[in-house]
Amino acid sequence: MDLLSAQTAGSEIDLAALVEAYSALLFRVAHSVLRNKAEAEDVVQDAFVRVLEHRRTLPAVRDMRVWLVRVAWNLSLDRRRRIRPEQMDEIFAESLVAHHMPADLALNEAQRMKAVFREIERLPKPERQVLLLSALEELDTAEMAQVVSRSESAVRALLFRARSRLRTRLEKGGNA
Repeated sequence: MDLLSAQTAGSEIDLAALVEAYSALLFRVAHSVLRNKAEAEDVVQDAFVRVLEHRRTLPAVRDMRVWLVRVAWNLSLDRRRRIRPEQMDEIFAESLVAHHMPADLALNEAQRMKAVFREIERLPKPERQVLLLSALEELDTAEMAQVVSRSESAVRALLFRARSRLRTRLEKGGNA
């Protein structure tokens, strides 16, 4: 559904329809980068503030979904620079562990998750970015390419290298 085509000549963007259609996706984008629910929710709000700020030029946007993802992505990256990764990883890793597990297994699983996040953080920035975007499983290669301003073939190559490098490092216990 093209939400912009529903507007009449002099009307404003239907912000409520945009929020309903895209807020969950934008939250997943922000959460994949920030690994913090409250920070991700703030990014989603900020993304829709950007919609209001750019409402006059939005009819020229060819793909609203990709535009919004790119806005949320960039806002998330900006916030991320202000937060130490190890702060995020501790809480996020613990939140991913099943609560019905025995304490010793839950602790081991949380430590394993933190190791994975540590290795993701060690990846070169372009590889880390496409790996995080691909984990959403909602963006195809062309859309990821638009978000990170690279060609589709570059995104595929970065993704291949990121997965290979991460696999190798995790198999070697993070010493690679």
